[in-house]
Amino acid sequence: MRHSMLVMLLSCGCLSVPGTRVETVDGRRVELALVQRGAPSVIFEAGLGGSIEWWSKVFPDVSQRSTAFAYSRAGLGNSAAVEGVRDGATVVEELRRVLKEKNVEPPYVLVGHSLGGLFVQWFARRYPNEVAALVLVDSTHPEQLQGDGSVELWPAEAKQALASLPKVPRAEFDALDQTGKAVLALPTYEGKVIVLSAQQPMNDLATPTGRDSNLKRADLVKRYPNATQVWVDSGHGIPLEMPEAVIEAVRAALE
Repeated sequence: MRHSMLVMLLSCGCLSVPGTRVETVDGRRVELALVQRGAPSVIFEAGLGGSIEWWSKVFPDVSQRSTAFAYSRAGLGNSAAVEGVRDGATVVEELRRVLKEKNVEPPYVLVGHSLGGLFVQWFARRYPNEVAALVLVDSTHPEQLQGDGSVELWPAEAKQALASLPKVPRAEFDALDQTGKAVLALPTYEGKVIVLSAQQPMNDLATPTGRDSNLKRADLVKRYPNATQVWVDSGHGIPLEMPEAVIEAVRAALE
């Protein structure tokens, strides 16, 4: 299940992005890594509760070829917490202020994993003129918790993992539906979109939630007129399990 795997990986302190530092940006402490090489700029957004460490196997290669920016959202990793709702609009506006202060200019190739994929969908739909391309890495679907994806239908193990989430990841999760509705309320993004989808979970047909997640993996590409889907022989944690797939997608997005 995605959430239990996330909690496990977040507990590992052995991962790091070269050049990671903590700076005061946007009036708060932000953990980030930035290499400037000109436009377009590749911006990385991690999944539910995820810190900058999720990009440890991707960032070094990408930063050799283009401007690359990765960070930990407010309240995650070594970034200071911010009170209030942690929905997509809030996260994206915080990110845009940080990018502006650090002189990371658009256009952006936005790379989002899991819930981070939903956040960058909101970014691209709200500010399409700032976005060169989207790379959605086993992204959360805007309607992820609708229908058979409802939390009420989750297996007991997944519900237990959800109940044990720390404050900030839980706040991100609680705003997921709100973010999904906001994404669908905006015009679709018509630029280049590369959808990386995890192949291994497609074998999970034992529960309504598993079947529903797989249907939504297949549906996401249909939400964007210029999208291409690539199935990756991986579990949900593609950036750590199959980083080369993310690197290749970013290269394609930069072309």
